Amino acid sequence: MDAHDVFEILVREHADLLMAYIRATVRDASLAEDVFQESLLTAWRRLPDYDKSRPFGPWLRGIAANVILAALRQHKRVTALCDQELLEQLDSRCEALARSPTGDTLDEKLDALRDCVRSLPEPYRQAIETRIQAEDEPSESVAERLGINLETLKKRLQRARARLLECLQRKLSFACQMESDPCHRILI
Repeated sequence: MDAHDVFEILVREHADLLMAYIRATVRDASLAEDVFQESLLTAWRRLPDYDKSRPFGPWLRGIAANVILAALRQHKRVTALCDQELLEQLDSRCEALARSPTGDTLDEKLDALRDCVRSLPEPYRQAIETRIQAEDEPSESVAERLGINLETLKKRLQRARARLLECLQRKLSFACQMESDPCHRILI
């Protein structure tokens, strides 16, 4: 098996989590796709530098973090939810998710998240689902769509995310401190 085949297998194994990592910080879908592609190209070019004794996922996310920060410097108009510290915390969360004893695949973990969303009280579930569907829209238009004011939307999203985190902790048994970890707000 040559380097190209190994790289393809590793990328396929880590692509979903890599895209989730990127989308958690880059709100613009087109830019997120560009960052994803650039991250894979950079990883391919730097493959000889990869230390095979270390996990591939964190190495790939490290490359993506650098690409994200460079893209955000170039596209200042794009809304971003990150800085270097948040990217490191998100990488740590991805690593904990990857090591989670329950739900070996990202799909299983996403199924757990979907179950948790379904278990939310209606106003919280509605706020989360509408926010996700209106991915690139400003929060003001999401609040308007729901017929509530912006502060009510923010509070519902905050409470929904806290409940989702608790639910996922129970389902997936990975550790996360809700109040002290700013990364908990980007699970959705």
